[in-house]
Amino acid sequence: MTEFGCNEYHHNEAINYMRFARSKRLLSLKTVDSCFEELKDSRLVEETFTVDEVRDMLDGLHAVLRGEVEMELINTAHTNVLLLRQFFLQAEKYYLRLQLDISELEKRDLLEQVAEFEKTDFKVSDKANQDSGKPKLAPLNEGGVSELFNKEIAKLQEENETLKGKLRTLETQAMNVLEEKSKAQRALQDLQKVQSSHQLMAHSEEISGLVERVAALNKDYERSVTINAASQKDLRENLVSAKHELLRVQEQLALAEKELDKKFQQTAAYRNMKEILAKKNEQIKDIRKRLQKYEPNE
Repeated sequence: MTEFGCNEYHHNEAINYMRFARSKRLLSLKTVDSCFEELKDSRLVEETFTVDEVRDMLDGLHAVLRGEVEMELINTAHTNVLLLRQFFLQAEKYYLRLQLDISELEKRDLLEQVAEFEKTDFKVSDKANQDSGKPKLAPLNEGGVSELFNKEIAKLQEENETLKGKLRTLETQAMNVLEEKSKAQRALQDLQKVQSSHQLMAHSEEISGLVERVAALNKDYERSVTINAASQKDLRENLVSAKHELLRVQEQLALAEKELDKKFQQTAAYRNMKEILAKKNEQIKDIRKRLQKYEPNE
């Protein structure tokens, strides 16, 4: 960093601009001198002048100098705007916004510092003359914007890695919950199969007994038909009553099966299994919501 508060490259660029400004200033001073010389050569040819003649010469000189000074000030302002435009265009390439502090342009201490800078730095080195031929300012790659971009990229990469870690954790939790849910469902299915097999065995035994009873009744009926025709009516009635009894028993078995299912659903094992499945479903819903925050497009 130089005494002017910037690096060597920008220090040389400031010197180049001040050389340009000094050349414009000298040109303006020459214009003022030429105005006076022209007045001397064209009007001051006599030894004595009246008051009106002097006033007329001064008014004319005043008008010429006013026009020249005004033109030079306008040109200086426009030149400064073009210089600012160069800075703005280079900043916009890197998506930066420059902010101007107009109040510092009239600070006496800063103006004196620039004046001292002009006096001392115009006497040093021809290196500034070699660098002054560059048409536009170029951004430095060793610092400034590049360093800012590198820091921002590193910060974004760190945040990305953190989000990836959180996403992997959520995926692991989701897989664990799904696995636990599958185990719970298989356990419930096995329990239901065991319960159903016990019920079917009990029902099969009852139905087998009833079938044997009906078969025995049929045999008795057939036997009684050959023995005594008079007893056929009683046998028929017994057979009908047996069939009615069979239907009644089957209906009772159906009701007992429904009651057994109802009691099974009220058992502690069934309720616990049902609560476990409900909790796992809630966990899966919560994890899916959290996954959608990180991967909304999936």
